[in-house]
Amino acid sequence: MFTASTRDPFIGCADDQERHCAPPTHRPRLGFLGVGWIGRHRLQAIAASGVAEVATLFDAAPEGLAQAQALAPRAEVAESLDALLAAELDGIVIATPSALHAMQAEAALSRGLAVFCQKPLARDADETARVVRAAERADRLLAVDFSYRHTEAMRQIRALVDDGSIGRIYAVDLVFHNAYGPDKPWFRDVQRSGGGCVIDLGIHLVDLALWTLGFPAVQAVSSRLYAQGVPLGPRPQVVEDYAVAQFGVAGGATVRLACSWNLAAGRDAVIEAVFHGTRGGAAMRNVRGSFLDFEAERFDGTRSTVLAAPPDDWGGRAAVQWARQLASGAGYDPAVARVMQVAEVLDAIYGR
Repeated sequence: MFTASTRDPFIGCADDQERHCAPPTHRPRLGFLGVGWIGRHRLQAIAASGVAEVATLFDAAPEGLAQAQALAPRAEVAESLDALLAAELDGIVIATPSALHAMQAEAALSRGLAVFCQKPLARDADETARVVRAAERADRLLAVDFSYRHTEAMRQIRALVDDGSIGRIYAVDLVFHNAYGPDKPWFRDVQRSGGGCVIDLGIHLVDLALWTLGFPAVQAVSSRLYAQGVPLGPRPQVVEDYAVAQFGVAGGATVRLACSWNLAAGRDAVIEAVFHGTRGGAAMRNVRGSFLDFEAERFDGTRSTVLAAPPDDWGGRAAVQWARQLASGAGYDPAVARVMQVAEVLDAIYGR
């Protein structure tokens, strides 16, 4: 099921190495599809970077649209998705409910527009593959907002893994507990969301593990999913609010993860990614329950060294990186195909 791979060389501005970007050739015009909290945050980050123009907005919810207009007063407002896609744009940023992502991304790519999409790119591996193939056919830049890769904490940890400083990684432990859970009804509808806490939070954990390790082949997946404490079977028709999973990867490492909504965690969130190597270890952890503040430490025996600490304004970096690639004239980036491996792991966790 899962294809072995080696780490791709950086392509253009791929991954988190902005210094490798080609010089901008033009300032792309962008449309924003969905301007709720996340959509507005990505809009604000791109606008502040100056690398692209916020040209057109569309959202069915008037309150979010009004707030987005305040951030981008010169932007036009489209009356429909079709009108947005027909506007004079170079790319669109998608931040809508999950069930719409694949359809909207394919529609944009077929119009010759680059796409930056919130995770998940689609609800399952088949949908994900269709979108990636559409980007490749159209030769258009496609990226997914795996934002935690862009924290300084994870950048530091990946550098340690890359240069072998902590030896061969043999175990990875990851946690993402959101004590509040989502506040939109569609998250609780399996047809509209594609799943519960795994596709919402666990997707970041799977991506962080595979990205840090260089996307090795995944060899086996086991999982247990629960809804309000009741175990669920394969292909659940209700969304899970607690999940644990484990998988092995080529090279022998074992990855374990746990994620949840509304867990009595004693704080707003518990977010951790711990990498155990033969010559040491490293961990990223959120600070005092924060969703935004992270620290990273290196472990050598009983000693620890701080690698990164707040403040770190990381939330919009993935979006700005995509816009910068687009401004440099980049077309399809083969690195985005890695999202299919993440989707395949999630399918296995769900028993699909």
